[in-house]
Amino acid sequence: MSLRARHDIGSSLTVLDGATPLLRYVYRPDTPRLESPKPYLSPLHARSGRQVSLFRPWDHVWHKGIAWSLPVVEDENFWGGPTYVHGRHYVQLDNNGTQRHRDIARLDADGDRVVFSHDLEWTTQAGERWFTERRTVAASLLSPEAWALTFDTAMTNVSGRDIAIGSPTTRGRENAGYGGLFWRGPRSFTDGTLVTADASGPGSEMRGGRHEWMAFAGRHDEDDANALVLMVDHHENPQHPPQWFARSEEFAALNPAPFFSEELTVPEGTTVRFRYGVGIADADASAAPDLADAVRAVLKEA
Repeated sequence: MSLRARHDIGSSLTVLDGATPLLRYVYRPDTPRLESPKPYLSPLHARSGRQVSLFRPWDHVWHKGIAWSLPVVEDENFWGGPTYVHGRHYVQLDNNGTQRHRDIARLDADGDRVVFSHDLEWTTQAGERWFTERRTVAASLLSPEAWALTFDTAMTNVSGRDIAIGSPTTRGRENAGYGGLFWRGPRSFTDGTLVTADASGPGSEMRGGRHEWMAFAGRHDEDDANALVLMVDHHENPQHPPQWFARSEEFAALNPAPFFSEELTVPEGTTVRFRYGVGIADADASAAPDLADAVRAVLKEA
């Protein structure tokens, strides 16, 4: 099989493995302000065609497959929904910012790889422009059972002042350091297993640990098939290896969280870059180390 792209101009890009859609990247979403409008990757499928993402679940409607989401940017919320305020828990404020698509910089599809780059700007709910961004997403095949997604973002602070990026934990909520590249899995993956190079277990045990990579091993409804979703943090990312916000109880989630317990300040006029690899496989937990190696190799070349 070879990869090809279908571009719905002005809206989204779909990457297909033959007739099987692997991903849809919606770069100009129709999203309510409350959910902090942002591009997202959903649905995501394994090469078998089985879906491995969840879009806009009723419990957290701002979760959208895989998205680059930041809940604490100074006092602004580019995550969606209410904001954690210490002593008040979560409060709905007028601070839901927007990541807005501006221009397409690159779209290449050569059969082996599909690459899409575009420019965005981050504006607060009050209309202030805080960041410009060049973002690249790419897909490539790894094996008959697996494929890889790479995600590369370079954000430039154009606000005129230094900006600190954090998490609910940096604002006082214990062990809730989410923020960054966030994956939400299907309902059937609930109570699945988190896997790293050193250990495996539920999210309650794995959350907050530092690892280069982490995988989620789940099962599909209907046919009971195995699935594996894995994320790799690039070695040059700030705070590498990151702490991870991961869940298996209540719902399935993976998030290498570079702002988990420490804010990152982006000085005015400077650029901060993050790169990630994501592996999606029709496989069980035992395949995680080999999948991590394959994704790491793709990420190194991206």
